[in-house]
Amino acid sequence: MNKYRTHNCIELSEKEINKVVTLSGWLHRKRDHGNLLFIDLRDHFGITQCVIENNNKFFPILESTKPESVLKISGKVVKRSEGTENKDLKTGKIEVTIQSVEILSDSKELPIPVFGEQEYPEDLRLKFRFLDLRREEMHKNIILRSKVISFIRSEMLKLGFLEYQTPILTSSSPEGARDFLVPSRLNPGKFYALPQAPQQFKQLIMVSGFDKYFQIAPCFRDEDARADRSPGEFYQLDLEMSFVEQEDIFQVVEKLMINVFKNFSKKKITFSKFPRISFYDSLMKYGTDKPDLRNPLIINEITNIFTRDDVTFSIFKKLVKKGSKVKAIITKNTKDKPRSFFDNIDKWAKENGASGLAYFTFEKDSKISGKGPIGKFFSENALKEIMKICNASVGDSIFLACGEEKEMTKFLSIARNKIGKDLNLINENEFAFCWIVDYPMFELDEKTNKIIFSHNPFSMPQGKIDELNYDNPLEIKAYQYDIVCNGVELSSGAIRNHIPKLMYKLFSVAGYSKKDVDQKFSGMINALSYGAPPHGGIAPGVDRIIMLLAGKQNIREVTLFPMNQNAQDLMMKAPAKVEEKHLKELSLKIDVKNKN
Repeated sequence: MNKYRTHNCIELSEKEINKVVTLSGWLHRKRDHGNLLFIDLRDHFGITQCVIENNNKFFPILESTKPESVLKISGKVVKRSEGTENKDLKTGKIEVTIQSVEILSDSKELPIPVFGEQEYPEDLRLKFRFLDLRREEMHKNIILRSKVISFIRSEMLKLGFLEYQTPILTSSSPEGARDFLVPSRLNPGKFYALPQAPQQFKQLIMVSGFDKYFQIAPCFRDEDARADRSPGEFYQLDLEMSFVEQEDIFQVVEKLMINVFKNFSKKKITFSKFPRISFYDSLMKYGTDKPDLRNPLIINEITNIFTRDDVTFSIFKKLVKKGSKVKAIITKNTKDKPRSFFDNIDKWAKENGASGLAYFTFEKDSKISGKGPIGKFFSENALKEIMKICNASVGDSIFLACGEEKEMTKFLSIARNKIGKDLNLINENEFAFCWIVDYPMFELDEKTNKIIFSHNPFSMPQGKIDELNYDNPLEIKAYQYDIVCNGVELSSGAIRNHIPKLMYKLFSVAGYSKKDVDQKFSGMINALSYGAPPHGGIAPGVDRIIMLLAGKQNIREVTLFPMNQNAQDLMMKAPAKVEEKHLKELSLKIDVKNKN
């Protein structure tokens, strides 16, 4: 190939036996057998075993060379002796007998080993990310990322989309997360913002007469880190289409997701047509708008049961009289589970801030009864009514929670996942996609008690425009939707509001004057005034897609150079202080308050 190698470290096989080859790579591992020294040489592609005898003049050099030093090795390809073949390596039937060695680059003592897949503290992994990325699993994750993005691009072109690039330096948006601001040298005292998403630009592309847009777009949000969200920046498959309805978006995205996940995983895709679940139904059944449909457990409300005279569970009855709700989760055929299983769930609930999870099992001897700590408080008729509401049978068990609806619903969502995992109900070899639809256009801000947009302010409301009930704005639903897979939200999207008059009206409900809209969304509202097509789109998160395909729980495992939880790049030492002369150029002064 060139002076450094005739082959890469995965190409050699029995076909090359007796050939003299040159390989270059990292010293992955060495094993000293006295008379022989075995070297595992690793490059981007794989590993080849090399061997040198102690009478070779290069033996002392290799003996003293540290792991992860970069070597150029020349030698003859030979067949491994019987019983020493390595079936785990593609090159496992051969080895290279070393004739000459050149040290291309020495390595210092490693702060974290590259060989093996041990767990190391995250701060150490991020500080020495270039070493962490040499590890086999991390290397595979990043290669997977590259291949997935390339495949997505190819599929989007097949679907008739064209890729366009939107600006990185733009104006600040009053909606959504915090912006990252960039001071302008040429316009002192003014700032650009890095785009939280290309939302307005991709709509403007549609207004400009282009029909189908996509972009693997970098997005920047000053948000706290989570397992499924990086602080600072992330990438999304941004797409927009003209002259479409909600279902048109769904058909494109479903086809794309099925092709991507089939191409890069052997796991089953549960639904060929993704279920559509209303936002309200999702909260009622699963306690969240990000349900994991691999889990068959359903949440049912049974508040009215506790208004009956033949139910004497006084704790819940008193709370219900004060306005609390009672919800339940049924576990099928768990009559033979030991008492410890139920007690451990109850203990877990208390450890996670709840008052506990009451429980009992439906039994039948001469009549239906409840076996468990609170089963005695329910008459047979009350138990039959619960079984009817919850679709329960004799031998099933029930977990109950009582409290303020919003907090209890949120908790039961977590409890549903906990119980499902403890009962091994979740099939890890499936991808269960769904759409969450019919989001409310507005919601009530808990802190200010004011009406605000619940999702995306540029969305089209459902129903006839002239018949929308602005007196009860919380009842207005929008053509807004999320795509969810295995409990992970991959994306939000919407059919856009392309009618200026309607946009002014909807923004007025959220407290914006016409002047506010004209100032804060001048580019958008001006463009819509010159003839805009009905349009809509979505933006699936590339990082989350790859996280699911790689089977990882943390997005940092599929990101090349992520920041830590405090939005710090430990490797490049960012963010960092800047020199005073740079601040002067930008007409800035730093006034950092002492937090202590």
